[in-house]
Amino acid sequence: MKAIRYHEFGSTEVLRQEEVERPVPGAGQVLVKVAATSFNPVDDHIRLGVLAEMIPTPLPITPGLDVAGTIAGLGDGVSGLQVGDPIIAMLPLDQHGGAAEYAVLAADLVAAAPRSITLIDAAALPLTGLAARQAAVELAGIQAGQTVLVNGAGGAVGSIVVQLAVEAGAKVTAVDGPEHATRLTGYGAEKVVGPLDLDAGPTAVGGPFDVLVNHVRLAPEDLEKLTPYLADGGIIVSSAGPVPADEARSVRTAGVWVRPDAAHLADLVSRIDKGLLKLHIADRRPLEQLPTVHHNASTGKLPGKTVIVVP
Repeated sequence: MKAIRYHEFGSTEVLRQEEVERPVPGAGQVLVKVAATSFNPVDDHIRLGVLAEMIPTPLPITPGLDVAGTIAGLGDGVSGLQVGDPIIAMLPLDQHGGAAEYAVLAADLVAAAPRSITLIDAAALPLTGLAARQAAVELAGIQAGQTVLVNGAGGAVGSIVVQLAVEAGAKVTAVDGPEHATRLTGYGAEKVVGPLDLDAGPTAVGGPFDVLVNHVRLAPEDLEKLTPYLADGGIIVSSAGPVPADEARSVRTAGVWVRPDAAHLADLVSRIDKGLLKLHIADRRPLEQLPTVHHNASTGKLPGKTVIVVP
């Protein structure tokens, strides 16, 4: 089968297409005929080796943490799934494997694919959806009537955070460039503002807020400037570096470390099929162009969430 792999950490030049043996599912695993995976920024960091100590992963690595496809085989002990079932899943950060014609993964990571969008587009959901849900639902616990500031709202994760917060009944201020304004307002954000002037403070954007969800990578000294954006007793959730808490004002802080969860993924699928959640996909590229996608991401030229279509 065809797969994109790398045998050493490094620049995008280490990525190459290879012919490899089709994997065989072991006990508790399923074989998936992959329809699509997607690119996530963490893929770039893992390939560079900067996360090698934090996320030990044996080489060679077939990148791709998202999988959308159909069940092609069942390992011993797997029940509740059948060959031909359309599924999606997120692989653990130390496993990967989506950038190939077939992938093996634990059956308990699998959720039924959405029925209201194509299987290819569903590949955009797993990691970004789980990261957004972890931030908005599990860590922040966003509730009706709260005020929420989403920094980096136009990105793949931030867009879902906005929608989850709006569905929860919160009043959302979305922060991103003007090119995202119409879409974010369509998601239900009450206000869309441009990139934060951190020296201007929270009143410039209608704060302070009950919840701040940050997806913008900032220098440590700038991350510190986010804390005043929180009202007393508020919480900051960040996926882009730690933001200091303020114990005197009971301002809490939490970091997102995304993990697979089939039940949470099934919840997100249900929201999509009910029309409560939309995915924004900037591009769809064939598997052989994955090295180019990595290169575009590393040079800041990737237009947004990019799905990788496997022939």
